[in-house]
Amino acid sequence: MESAAPPIAPETADEPEGGPRRALVWRVLRHEWTLAVLGGLLLAVVLTWPTLKHPASTIPGDIGDPTVQSWQIAWGGHALLTDPLSLWHSNTFYPERYTYAYTDSLLGYAPAGFIGSGLDATIVRYNIMYVLLYALAFIGAYALVRQLGAGRLGAAVAGVAWAFSPWRLAHGGHMNILSTGGIALSLAMLARGHGWSLTGGYQPDKRRPGWVVAGWLTAAWQVSLGFAIGLPFVYFLAGACLVAAGTYAFSWWRKKARPPFGRRLLVANLVGGSLFGLVTISIAMAYLKVTELNPGSKRGLEWTIMFSPPVKAFLTAPAESWLWGERHAAAREQLTWPPEMALLPGVCLIVLAAAGLFFSVFSLRHRIVLAVATVGTALLALGATLGGDGDPGYITLSKHLPGWDALRTPGRLMIWTSLLLAILAAGAITEAVRNAGRLKGVGRAVARVALVIPLLLVIGEGVNKTAHPAVPQPPAAFAQAREPLLVLPATGLIELHYMMWTVDGWPRIANGLAGFEPATQAQTRAATVTFPDQASIAYLRGLGVKDVLVLPDYLPGTPWDGVPSRPVDGLGITREDIGGAVLYRL
Repeated sequence: MESAAPPIAPETADEPEGGPRRALVWRVLRHEWTLAVLGGLLLAVVLTWPTLKHPASTIPGDIGDPTVQSWQIAWGGHALLTDPLSLWHSNTFYPERYTYAYTDSLLGYAPAGFIGSGLDATIVRYNIMYVLLYALAFIGAYALVRQLGAGRLGAAVAGVAWAFSPWRLAHGGHMNILSTGGIALSLAMLARGHGWSLTGGYQPDKRRPGWVVAGWLTAAWQVSLGFAIGLPFVYFLAGACLVAAGTYAFSWWRKKARPPFGRRLLVANLVGGSLFGLVTISIAMAYLKVTELNPGSKRGLEWTIMFSPPVKAFLTAPAESWLWGERHAAAREQLTWPPEMALLPGVCLIVLAAAGLFFSVFSLRHRIVLAVATVGTALLALGATLGGDGDPGYITLSKHLPGWDALRTPGRLMIWTSLLLAILAAGAITEAVRNAGRLKGVGRAVARVALVIPLLLVIGEGVNKTAHPAVPQPPAAFAQAREPLLVLPATGLIELHYMMWTVDGWPRIANGLAGFEPATQAQTRAATVTFPDQASIAYLRGLGVKDVLVLPDYLPGTPWDGVPSRPVDGLGITREDIGGAVLYRL
């Protein structure tokens, strides 16, 4: 005889239609990860304010690197939509090739370039991505710390302390350095996929191959943003794989039995790791091509030595810090290059991490490992300052690890130091919350309120004073010039503006400014100092340049001062005065 099925409760007359659906929506809205994402977005908007106040006319940081980075995102989207095979051959630095690889490309943001066109859309797009990258950094750190075994409050403190760390404020104009969210998020996914945490160790029943693949894909996306922070990440993942493989082999040998791993997990790592390697190698090939086409272009270790910070840099905040900026002004004056040497990760973060060494939800063994890794990355961040020459240290890596010699700013390893500090801090906060839960009555309520103070403090240390200057607009003559085009003066940060202005129509220009400069740039500058004359015109025609646009307001103090007053009779060219600019048609 079959057992009777449980009775189904009839719908009550007063139950509103769609009640279960609304209940589902409410559960989703209350879910931890929904709150984490919304919280990250809200924090990003508030702590980057006024970035979204005038998103079409201002830009955070300065009108240098942010302008060219807005062009990079736009070019990536434009090229992928119109001619993907020409992605690396941008419209700048004409007639050179692989010019998109002259600096970190931010290629991973290219899909954002699919939306909108023109200069206003380019600036709005950049400002939105600028805010979102902070949100992703918070969400990634939150997810990683939660996966490692910390509680929600500890993860929130770690997320804020890492995403809005004071040292990051010095890089308001370096989107490629600020874009770190994929690092923490991919590590969280990989740890989750392998069923591993600091508090639980390896738990085979929690393996999730899908998360492993997602982790590798996220890591590949992170690397696609650039190698300035992507290359150390690549080496970290390679090292982590070796350590994991060694640990697995040791466990197998010690127990005389194969530890559970699973074919699906192995396949997920092989597939995901292969895709990660394919993306990394493909992008690296473009950068290697630049070196191949321009022999002798590599910078020496003197650049690394120049940008190596002193020990006191770890306790010095950048001028953009609302809380510490003015207080640390005297300390910054003693730094040779404050934008890359003001490395304060946060006073509150340092205190909490120190507490996490002695009082934590993590085991003593794990705390020791975290402490050693924190000190190790901090010592590497000193560059050539460590031991007087950085060898052994950062300089050693520059000599022996492929590509590391191109990382000229050791202080950027603070990304890793501050992340490790955040994990230690989260362990202390989590243990404090656990102990507070054992209290009763008023003591319990007071303890819980007090535990919010660290979160408020790290938020306070993340408040910025970042400038938001107006974006320079192109002269009317820019749209009337034929391409390939040369704009004078052809030197200084204004060339970044020329690059940005090309987003309207994408004309090819012989101008450009990046971390790498081809030999033709110096040749063009030298040849055009006497423009317009027969020699300079012949040179430009030889390059294929059709028009030269001169901006008189920017000429004083440059080698091209006085160009508009020079005669053009008998040179076979024409000259037009258009809205304060002078257009020469060759």
